[in-house]
Amino acid sequence: MDEHELLAERFEQNRTRLRAVAYRMLGSSNGADDAVQEAWLRLSRSDSSGVENLAGWLTTVVARVCLDMLRSRAARHEEPWDPHGPGTIEPSSEIDPEHDALLGDSVGLALLVVLETLAPAERVAFVLHDMFAVPFDDIAPIVGRSPAAARQLASRARRRVQGASVPDTDLSRQREIVNAFLAAARGGDFDALLAVLDPDVVLRAESGIAGPAASREVRGAEAVASQALAFSKLGLVVQPALINGAAGAVTTRDGQPFSVVGVTVRDGKIAEIDILADPERLRRLDLTVLDG
Repeated sequence: MDEHELLAERFEQNRTRLRAVAYRMLGSSNGADDAVQEAWLRLSRSDSSGVENLAGWLTTVVARVCLDMLRSRAARHEEPWDPHGPGTIEPSSEIDPEHDALLGDSVGLALLVVLETLAPAERVAFVLHDMFAVPFDDIAPIVGRSPAAARQLASRARRRVQGASVPDTDLSRQREIVNAFLAAARGGDFDALLAVLDPDVVLRAESGIAGPAASREVRGAEAVASQALAFSKLGLVVQPALINGAAGAVTTRDGQPFSVVGVTVRDGKIAEIDILADPERLRRLDLTVLDG
């Protein structure tokens, strides 16, 4: 085995952990894959002969890459579309079982939703320290702060995570509420729609078309209920669906997917609705229709 092959083997031994680190930071499996791939590229171009702790070196590289990605995302006011966060839908088959197992115990929809509210440096400090036990002395140069300041970042993030109102994760409860929403929309019952919507509900729609109309946002229960009634008049077939582990809906036209509706339930009410109607992205989704 030559030196490059040996290095690649050592990298593969760390890949699952690195992907878990990146996923927690970015909330996107595609983004996590990109960050891990960038770490490999940097490793393959570097002289690693003097690196005593390769796992630590790679974690630092992935963290810095993720921090840059988070800052870029924040500057562009973007949100990740991914299966475990609000408005995020993508094929579950792209996540291997070992990776799923790593995420399942501590990272679900609820936590990732809260992590999205953190500033980039807060998120990196919190994930590295609280989830992976990285010392603040090592975190400090990654976020460009002193160890004490890095500790404060993680502490501030921890308070927000602990005090946040997180989404409901009970699938049967999610399904019940989504079914009630769909029935109310189908029946044109405005009051019934309001009954299942949080007063501050947010609806986001992504159409995939060019220009300003590509995405839009509607806020407030009455406005969202009105949109739901208008949507119900398009003559689409609407079915409850399991979308990467969460209750939602799939709409079809002439037997082909027209849109995917992702729903976030919080405190027994629908708090967020994300509609993806981009034909190109719809073709890549893994959709499982629920019975009834």
